[in-house]
Amino acid sequence: MAKPIIRAEEAAEMVQSGDTLVIGGSGAGHAIPEMLIEALGARFRSTLQPRGLTVVHVSGMGDQGQRGLGHLADPRLIKRDIGGHWGMSPPMAQLAIENQIEAYNLPQGPLSCLMRSIAAGAPGYVTHVGLQTFVDPRIEGGKLNPRTQEDLVEVVTLRGKEYLLYHSFPVNIAFIRGTTADTDGNISMEGEAAYFEMLSVAQAAKNSGGKVVAQVKRTVGKRGIDPRLVKIPGIFVDAIVVDPGQTQTYQIDYDPALCGDSGEGELSMGTLPLDERKVIAKRAALELRSDTVVNLGFGMPFGVGMIAEESGVKDQITLSIEQGSVGGIPAGGLDSGAMYYPMAIMDQPYQFDSYQGGGIDIAFLSHAQVDRHGNVNVSKFGTRIPGCGGFIDISQNAKAVVFCGTLSVKGEIEIRDGRVQVVKEGVAPKFVDQVEQITFSGRYARETHQNVLYVTERAVFELTDRGVVLKEVAPGVDIERDVLNAMGFRPIIEQVSTTDEKVFMDEPLTFPNFTR
Repeated sequence: MAKPIIRAEEAAEMVQSGDTLVIGGSGAGHAIPEMLIEALGARFRSTLQPRGLTVVHVSGMGDQGQRGLGHLADPRLIKRDIGGHWGMSPPMAQLAIENQIEAYNLPQGPLSCLMRSIAAGAPGYVTHVGLQTFVDPRIEGGKLNPRTQEDLVEVVTLRGKEYLLYHSFPVNIAFIRGTTADTDGNISMEGEAAYFEMLSVAQAAKNSGGKVVAQVKRTVGKRGIDPRLVKIPGIFVDAIVVDPGQTQTYQIDYDPALCGDSGEGELSMGTLPLDERKVIAKRAALELRSDTVVNLGFGMPFGVGMIAEESGVKDQITLSIEQGSVGGIPAGGLDSGAMYYPMAIMDQPYQFDSYQGGGIDIAFLSHAQVDRHGNVNVSKFGTRIPGCGGFIDISQNAKAVVFCGTLSVKGEIEIRDGRVQVVKEGVAPKFVDQVEQITFSGRYARETHQNVLYVTERAVFELTDRGVVLKEVAPGVDIERDVLNAMGFRPIIEQVSTTDEKVFMDEPLTFPNFTR
């Protein structure tokens, strides 16, 4: 049955006051239906309708400016925001900080998989992900401010074990995006860098009795799409909006290397100058093993991939990102969430199935705060709400996790002849007595016997059954003066070794257990 092609303004009229709107896509324009979001924001500013929406976004959505969710950042328009990540839209995060809207931050994986549960008519999604973190209702329940009262997550016991149940809810309308639509509304995503959970979102809306609007770049005739390429069948689509100017991301018009359209290729991850970021990445990289699945987090951990390339072992590990790509080279900066020359692209819920079951051998993730219990915070600091994204799924379930970051905030070091000298101490410690929010639970890691390291430019710490242990210090570093004085707690100190001086030299590492 032919599906109507409508204008974005008509799509915005389909949203009614009080609706729950789920928006597909991620990050800085990755399959984000920007034209639809912008039209909805424009309608509200012109008519002050609709009002009191609940907006749901599995991932972050914006350009760290006004795009994406920034179009909707008005407390009269948005009553409640349920998001996996908040840092991409400062205007919406500001509403949460100011207690003007109900605001939830739930892990990206459970939110992604919850879309399938809603589609299936299940009462929710059951998982261990989030236990003993700020998402656990016994701690914060994922609530970001006092205005937010309703529990969307509850603790349940099944077969004698605790889990979290993420509650289902009806979806009144969904905005999704693809590349091509045929006249029957079948949608393909051949030009997108990731598929996310577009199909699940569409099914969730239709099976809730809601409507689905798909933004696409182009249309073709009936049966004009190879059925093997259809990602969202037309039976789950109500209307099509065409944006001929649709770009792959906010920054990239179209790069075939991001969607597998260019075949095999080579791309360097680049190199780093010899500074604190590089020595952290080098020491972390020493934890790599051949023939393993590796996840690199945003920011400093990206450097681990650079070190693997520089040292000639990149081809002996498989990089993976939560948005669904496997193999290839992760894009950096605002384009994070895409991968150059991917070996495969899966729907995001299936990637999280693997992650939650232990499919990552080792993960390298950033830390912003670490406390005496081994807890890590990356999701909320004072008036900043970056959100957790996929961090909880990854950090809680990787067989081994290496947290990467400096020992203090804005400290200065000098690296010379394989030794480290602290030139200026930081303005605040990152290793604190108690983190502001528990994004990673040291207690849970100890209970599951997970291997956990915290790598800094001056010292390496390990999480043990007894607590955080000082394991190594850099050559030239004095433990009392340069490490303990820069911390908010005293770690366990027994036998402390010296980190290999090659980490502090501008030359490739050697990996004895890798084949060259």
